[in-house]
Amino acid sequence: MDKILEVKDLVVGYKGKNGFVRAVDGVSFDINKGETICIVGESGSGKSVTSMSIMRLVEFENGKILDGEISFKGESLTTKKADEMRQIRGSKISMIFQEPLTALNPVFTIGKQISEAILFHHKIGKEEAWKEAEKLVRLVGISDPVGRLKQYPHELSGGMRQRVMIAMALASEPELLIADEPTTALDVTIEAQILELLRNLREEKKMSIMLITHDIGVAAEMANRIIIMYAGKIMEIANTFDIFEQPLHPYTKGLLESVPKMDGQRGVPLKSINGSIPSLNEIPEGCRFSPRCPFATEKCHQEAPALETRGNRQVACWHVDYLLEHSLLDVEEEGGISIES
Repeated sequence: MDKILEVKDLVVGYKGKNGFVRAVDGVSFDINKGETICIVGESGSGKSVTSMSIMRLVEFENGKILDGEISFKGESLTTKKADEMRQIRGSKISMIFQEPLTALNPVFTIGKQISEAILFHHKIGKEEAWKEAEKLVRLVGISDPVGRLKQYPHELSGGMRQRVMIAMALASEPELLIADEPTTALDVTIEAQILELLRNLREEKKMSIMLITHDIGVAAEMANRIIIMYAGKIMEIANTFDIFEQPLHPYTKGLLESVPKMDGQRGVPLKSINGSIPSLNEIPEGCRFSPRCPFATEKCHQEAPALETRGNRQVACWHVDYLLEHSLLDVEEEGGISIES
């Protein structure tokens, strides 16, 4: 398949009192044309920073790309000047932000904002841009598009505002759509509608989608491949079926076991991953997940595993072979793993 985006050894830092702290550290992945990938992980894992880096927006938030390469269709984005990135941003690559109410301008109508996005990328008149805005609003499933275009963001529901954001993102017919937690603030019914809309648009427009989420259930519905991130590092990359059928990393196992199951026993507490994600100023030595990992040995605490290829997938763990043969329950019952560290 044709690669539309390639990220190689990306390092992103934010300036602190003692220099830069690395929010993303050595991340590499690619996206194929027409593919949906989901980046999954807890808050603080580096998902959003990765997406903002692709758009070169971290520079507006006291961040900096310290190392690595981001290429879009073979063209480097990391070396682009600000005005060159403005032409790509919202044109070839568009982004839907997590909270549409803060992303939309409260003093302009919906029609004004969508038509301005169209005018920025297309050489057409204002009247024609307004008609295109109508078409886009109708495309994303908003009823009474003529009336809605005259309304302000605060007059719309959360689901409607998110549809407006999607319409604005589609204004330039992008080849890659980045969606950062687009359903976080929505109820489950509206969430399902937005996800279905994104699926339909991907098929209709033949575009690639990079979806950021903390919900592995959403990833199961949407993704061709899933990237598991933790504390700025990639733990595992695999196609969706393989991730759910046989996760190779303990963190992936933990995320899957924390999801409620339809056939689960009533009254039995859900499993959780002990501890919390480390602060950027307190990244542990060795594997970053080792302080929370039931499979961790002395080697895990001392040496960081590289992201290695296993068949058609990648995983960063010292004990993959052991994990293939043992469940988390086995380890809990034995009080640790019984292999040489």
